[in-house]
Amino acid sequence: MSIDSIIFDLDGTLWNSIEGICEAWKTVLANYPNITKVITPEDMEGCMGLPMDEISKKLFPDLDKDFQSKLLEEFCEVEQLHLGEHGGVLFPKLEETLKKLSENYRLFIVSNCQDGYIQCFFKAHNLSKYFTDFECWGVTGLSKGENNKIIMKRNKLKKPIYVGDTNGDAESAKVAEIPFVYARYGFGNVEEYDYAIDRFEELLTLF
Repeated sequence: MSIDSIIFDLDGTLWNSIEGICEAWKTVLANYPNITKVITPEDMEGCMGLPMDEISKKLFPDLDKDFQSKLLEEFCEVEQLHLGEHGGVLFPKLEETLKKLSENYRLFIVSNCQDGYIQCFFKAHNLSKYFTDFECWGVTGLSKGENNKIIMKRNKLKKPIYVGDTNGDAESAKVAEIPFVYARYGFGNVEEYDYAIDRFEELLTLF
C-alpha cells in the first residue's frame, strides 16, 4: 500500500480517556442531586465514536434537550481541565510509533469530539509535534467523513488512510473514499475494513 498520510481517530485508537471522562461526569453530576445516574466506564464505551450531542441523548434520555445541552456544556469544561492536566492512557508504544511514522508520513487527527479535546491530548502528553493538522465535530458540526474531506482538501492529501476502531470510523473512510485500517484493540467491533492491526506499532509494518 502506497500512502502519503495517516488520519487517526482519537478515542480507542490513540488513547483511552474513559477514566478521566467518568471523573468529569462525577464532578458535574454532584451538583445535581436529583440526577441519580452514575456514569460508568461501560456507559462511555458504548458512546465512543458518537458526536457529543448524541452522547448526551444516550446518557440522559429522560432529560429534556435544553438540560442535556446544559449538562454537556458543564461536562466539557470540567473534562478539558481534567484531561489537559492528567491526560489519558496511551496505547502501548504510541509515541515511539508516532515518531517513526512522522518521519515518512504526515499525521492528522479527525474526531467526533468537542473543540478543545484533541488539544488536551496534545497538551497532557506533549504529542502535537508529530501531527500536521486536526479537525473535529465541535468546530465544524460535520460528520467524521466530511471532516476527513476537509483535512484532505486543506492539506492537499493525495493518498491518505484512516485509522480507527468503530463502525463510524469505517463509514467515515468510505465517505472520504480512502482505505480504512481497523484498530482491533479499541472499543468497537468492525466487520468491514481494508486492513487491521492488533497493536498500534503494527502500523510500522503495514505499508
